[in-house]
Amino acid sequence: MKSHIVIGQLAIGCIIAVIGVTTARGDTPKAPAPDSPEFPVYVMNRIDDQYRGAQSHGIMEMEVKTSHWTRSMAMESWSLGQDYSLVRILKPKKEKGTATLKADDDLFTYLAKTGRTIKISSGMMGGSWMGSHFTNDDLIRHSRLSDDFQIKLTFNGKEGETAVYRFTLVPKPDAAIVWGKIVVTVRQSDLEPVRQVFYDEDQKKVRMLSFSDYQTVDGQVMPMKMVMKPLDGSGEYTQVVWKKIDFKVKLNKSFFSIRKLKSL
Repeated sequence: MKSHIVIGQLAIGCIIAVIGVTTARGDTPKAPAPDSPEFPVYVMNRIDDQYRGAQSHGIMEMEVKTSHWTRSMAMESWSLGQDYSLVRILKPKKEKGTATLKADDDLFTYLAKTGRTIKISSGMMGGSWMGSHFTNDDLIRHSRLSDDFQIKLTFNGKEGETAVYRFTLVPKPDAAIVWGKIVVTVRQSDLEPVRQVFYDEDQKKVRMLSFSDYQTVDGQVMPMKMVMKPLDGSGEYTQVVWKKIDFKVKLNKSFFSIRKLKSL
């Protein structure tokens, strides 16, 4: 099945648009009452906007485990809104300088070892990004959950010691979505995401994106760790941990160029 994280609209924005786009949330409207029809849309918009908007510069570590190998990388990223991002590998040494540039709807990869720059074609969008469980397509997508899904609050209670809300998202009839549904869980205390579970069209769980290590960055609580796991029993995963994020960096569109991609 073709991957589509609507996450990262979370992000991913990670990672986000999934890995290259992360932003501190500024002043937000007061949340509607949980029993109001506006509340589910408010929460999904809040999640979407956490990984969109402002400028950022950060350092992150990514670990990828497959059935055949495990790979660890340190990466540096820059972002401007949801349309511009640049991510380059710092470690391991043999891949240092390899980078990905997103500019509007175009995606480029620079291979430091060969000095080649490759524009990712439509036929390559389903391919793995940096060998992870995220795809090139995940980095390009930037639709909104509230635009593509009908959203209902389906649980209001506790998971262990944590009070949570759980929302069920079903694709709207005209939405180009591959998922049968997505179940999103957030903490009641601050509406920060806990996990997203993705189901296929047969209502079978396919993969899960979980969030943890909540920290305060520029006055805003946000999860610094994300883990994507296929739910096929393979034990595979991709883990992303933010080590540093700066939202006060000053960037402009000219920074996100092929020339910059090669010179970093």
